[in-house]
Amino acid sequence: MQFRDLQKQYEVLKPKMDAAMAEVAASARFISGPQIKELEDRLAAWVGRKHCVCCANGTDALQLCLMAWGIGPGDAVFVPDFTFFSTGEVVSAVGATPVFYDVSPVTFNADAESLESAVELVKREGKLTPRVVADVDLFGLPADHEAVAAVAKKHGLLFMEDAAQGFGGSLHGKRNGAFGDAATTSFFPAKPLGCYGDGGAVFTDDDAMAALFRSLCVHGKGTFKYDNVRIGMNSRLDTLQAAILQVKMDAFEEYELADVNKAAQWYDEALADLPMIRPTVPEGWYSSWAQYTLRLRSREERDTVQARLKEKGVPTMVYYPKPMHVQKAFEGGERHVPCPVTEELCGTVLSLPMHPYLHRETVDAVAAALREALG
Repeated sequence: MQFRDLQKQYEVLKPKMDAAMAEVAASARFISGPQIKELEDRLAAWVGRKHCVCCANGTDALQLCLMAWGIGPGDAVFVPDFTFFSTGEVVSAVGATPVFYDVSPVTFNADAESLESAVELVKREGKLTPRVVADVDLFGLPADHEAVAAVAKKHGLLFMEDAAQGFGGSLHGKRNGAFGDAATTSFFPAKPLGCYGDGGAVFTDDDAMAALFRSLCVHGKGTFKYDNVRIGMNSRLDTLQAAILQVKMDAFEEYELADVNKAAQWYDEALADLPMIRPTVPEGWYSSWAQYTLRLRSREERDTVQARLKEKGVPTMVYYPKPMHVQKAFEGGERHVPCPVTEELCGTVLSLPMHPYLHRETVDAVAAALREALG
């Protein structure tokens, strides 16, 4: 049993995938081949943005936004406490200060009231300048972007959507990646739309911002490659990954997104009688199900269940075992408001195998093993 079965996906897509990779090899245009622009145009249109700029990975995509906005020392960037490290890491990388706020116990995503408290805290202290709010489409589910946007507007903050796990999800008919002043995603292999290495993208409707992203991606280039007008980075998606993503995007649109939602429904049905909290998708939300994450009743129960499932050959993961504000890397260089929901989640969450190629029999087997592990 695979946690996310990329081998099965390749078997299904093999004829088209092999042809796409062979075409790139035959052309020898491994960097900046035509597949890059084709992919960018396709992704922008699908998300509903004017521009998509591909880059080397999802972390770079986040940092590109902060660099383009001139975020640096003395600036505060507000980040959910329950998320992957990179959302806060890039803030410190540009010299700014991450300020962590709590998440909703229902969706695990940004809690607008906690965000408001964090902004007010920074304003009262007067040591940092509030500049940017980031929210995260965790586990495939859109954050409450409308509530976050209202806080950002009230306080004059830039708004960055981190859709690394959420590509394919939507809120009231608007797809993840279409929110905020800019949005980012990741094409890490295990993401809802993943390549065969690292990759990422930035989305915006601003022409000047898109041009700046393209410059920053290639060493701060000006009119041509060797005209360097600003300090940038080396962050390009290679042609091979773009070709792979085109093939995967076909499957993603045609059936994968629907099939992963079907697998989530099977889990909901199979686990309905068990004493745990299953994922919630509010009305008007649509998830791309990067993970199917349960909440157990205690850390001890979570750890015991995980160990028993491992013995039965059922792979699981804990996303995430530590709140961002206790990560040693941020020690002394961050601020946060109380985050009790995050602290509870880190001790109780457990993610089950989840991908578009799951069979009902596998879901039932996982549910049976889970029922036995719970005793």
